[in-house]
Amino acid sequence: MFLSPLTSPHFKKLVRGRLLAGVGTLFLCSMGLAWAQSSAPASSASYPNKPVKILVGFTPGGVPDISARLIGQKLTEVWGQPVIVENRLGAGGNIAAQALGNATPDGYTLLSVSSAHAVAPAIYPKLPFNPLKDFSGISLTATGPALVIVPAQLGVKNMAEFIAMAKTKPGQLFYSSSGVGSGAHFAVELLKAQAGIDLVHVPFKGIPEGLNETISGRTQLFISPYASAIQLVKEGKARAIAVTSTQRMPDMPDMPTVAEALPGYKWVFWYGLLAPSRTPKTIIDKLNADIAVILRQPEMRQRLTPMGIEAATSTPEEFDKLIAEEIAVFTRIAQSAQIKID
Repeated sequence: MFLSPLTSPHFKKLVRGRLLAGVGTLFLCSMGLAWAQSSAPASSASYPNKPVKILVGFTPGGVPDISARLIGQKLTEVWGQPVIVENRLGAGGNIAAQALGNATPDGYTLLSVSSAHAVAPAIYPKLPFNPLKDFSGISLTATGPALVIVPAQLGVKNMAEFIAMAKTKPGQLFYSSSGVGSGAHFAVELLKAQAGIDLVHVPFKGIPEGLNETISGRTQLFISPYASAIQLVKEGKARAIAVTSTQRMPDMPDMPTVAEALPGYKWVFWYGLLAPSRTPKTIIDKLNADIAVILRQPEMRQRLTPMGIEAATSTPEEFDKLIAEEIAVFTRIAQSAQIKID
């Protein structure tokens, strides 16, 4: 008797075997999918469901630290999850940056940075991270100018007088900084290049030391973050002759800008937050949106303004672009001034 291949016992047995195998495969696939979903980074809907850590590469009390703590406190209130600030000091912020680069890209480890983050690749020939590939921008958080400080006994009253003096004494005037590669260092190197003057660099360990050396008269110039010098200036303990922003500061309307004596000069410190690259876009966008709401609150602006800082926001893409552009600028300055740290 002829049996159709579709109705033969052998075919039926084969079909039953493949059906069972198919069921087993579906079961294993569903188990694998469930495991993958359970181990995948949290989506923005469930983020955060545990404490979030913000790394700071500088000492407590500086703008990167203060801004991180202010934002962290507000995020804790919004999320109902603790946001912890952890200071990881060393190598001009590079230790903290390396820690972020090694962190799991799940939104639970962030980094508060300043302009120094864009200086690092310009002066360190070998970094344990790639500043453009290993991090994702979350948002710009604040910006602030600097004050040009000179000793009272120097006898100059404005930027034009200082530049004129420096041109008559090439290599005889000294400027202090808060360290090789610091913002204070690069701000003066930019001034030197644009004004065509020759000043001798004397680096110190931090802003207070560099500022005090100029106030005492042992150095003749220091470009200090606004927040670090404004109180001393108001108390008459330090002499400021200019502000580095493009416009005069509202609380010091009589203080001219450097650009009024040297057209085109501008130096602004900036601050922001980063996450590891490969952090899910949904989490980056949630962080950006929540932080933007916080930075627009009048309370935040009131807390930052006395430090000479203005709350600022950006999209993640805008912050990434800013960092790339600043790295290019700082690299040109470093090459021109032959600034390098081995």
